[in-house]
Amino acid sequence: MGFSYLWVLLLCIIGEGLVKGVLGVGGLACNWGTRSTHPLPPSIVVKLLKDNGFSKVKLFEADPGALQALGGTGIQVMVGIPNDLLASLASSVTVAENWVSKNVSSYISKNGVDIRYVAVGNEPFLKTYKDTFLQTTFPALQNIQAALIKAGLGRQVKVTIPLNADVYQTDSGLPSGGNFRSDIHTLMMSILKFLSDNGGALTINIYPFLSLQADPDFPKEYAFFNNTSKPVVDGSISYTNVLDANFDTCIAALEKNGFSSLPVIVGEVGWPTDGDPNANIEDARRFNQGLVSRILAGQGSPKRSTPPDIYIFGLIDEDAKSVQPGNFERHWGVFNFDGSIKYSLDIGRGKALVPAKGVHYLARRWCIMAPDASPSDPNLVQSINYACSYADCTSLGYGSSCGMLDARSNASYAFNMYYQTMDQRKGACEFSNLSVTTTTDPSPTQNGQNRTCRFEIMIDLGKHEKPRRSSAAGLREHNSHIVVMVLLVLVLASTLMI
Repeated sequence: MGFSYLWVLLLCIIGEGLVKGVLGVGGLACNWGTRSTHPLPPSIVVKLLKDNGFSKVKLFEADPGALQALGGTGIQVMVGIPNDLLASLASSVTVAENWVSKNVSSYISKNGVDIRYVAVGNEPFLKTYKDTFLQTTFPALQNIQAALIKAGLGRQVKVTIPLNADVYQTDSGLPSGGNFRSDIHTLMMSILKFLSDNGGALTINIYPFLSLQADPDFPKEYAFFNNTSKPVVDGSISYTNVLDANFDTCIAALEKNGFSSLPVIVGEVGWPTDGDPNANIEDARRFNQGLVSRILAGQGSPKRSTPPDIYIFGLIDEDAKSVQPGNFERHWGVFNFDGSIKYSLDIGRGKALVPAKGVHYLARRWCIMAPDASPSDPNLVQSINYACSYADCTSLGYGSSCGMLDARSNASYAFNMYYQTMDQRKGACEFSNLSVTTTTDPSPTQNGQNRTCRFEIMIDLGKHEKPRRSSAAGLREHNSHIVVMVLLVLVLASTLMI
């Protein structure tokens, strides 16, 4: 393979974290995101974590419900600070002290939460952010570290910054040529020295799936661990998968700049199951099983035999996440939104995944297109537009699990997602006389490529403790292009019926 090809291959990995830790037999780590219209109660999620051998979890923010539920469980926690807080934390040590007191010290002392890391920001140096956080990330990191020391937590709780893999590159096209981006090189040196001086770690997010998305010529097999692709030869090392190659590009960059012993955490890595032709159950299972097997075997990379902590992304689907990167963003979970199993995984010692327990659902009732309604009705497009503005219709996209439905089933899916998102409220299944409710599950039994199209029934939040909930209205700003996508699918399906 030529240098130009390898350059693309290694640098397309972009994504949206105990220091040199070995996770240990049966010990897994994952990301727990909470951007859902109908989130599982935190107590059920924590039970799901424990039942499936997850001993470490990464939160993207200091979610009170999640932190309280993690108290006394022995699960090690990395708690995140969103990018929109970086400016205020950078502006004042006092602000950082207040944040640490409220979101770290309090949960450790009052709830017995085993917080090990504070993750300052989330991929703040992404090129798409156009330098928005370049001036505030490092000062925020320094102030949080000072606040932890003042709170007497400097030894117990360490700091890190989860960074996208685009912070490093390789001019040679091989891992050994790794170095940090020239535009942030000086800043990275300051950050790395600070992390090293304070016992912190560098956290890197690596996404082989996004390599595949970014480059149509990317060899798909190279994304997986049990593959038949041609290895990338770098001196005496042969790289058989892109995760190792990317990780070692980072290690080479650290070695080149005098930080060869700095611990590195893989903060996010996984494979989505829907929202794109490459996002499917089969590939997600293949990737994550290979990943889990590596973790349980304590396997490192060619340049670092000691395995890093690896946080699988993610635990459960999030139907209120932004889809700006792609419709697959809402489908990274190993589990469905309700904690049910998407696919089987061997998680060690002959154990398989087990689903969430104690989940209560709304009534077994769906909203569908009325049998006497016509796909050519002039109100249908507007009705679908409205439904998909407030509900998650990403499964209707091309190559997705429900992407091959006919026009009538397309409309039914959109209507039902709105109906469920609105908690089956009275009036939520009234679309210009185009819809009716039914107690017969309209989900197709199978829909091509072994993809199951599910017509959901949402969690009944009224029968659970009341977690903080993302407003369904908040989905609207993220769903505009989904509406266009659904309408195109509907038009195509209608054309095929003629």
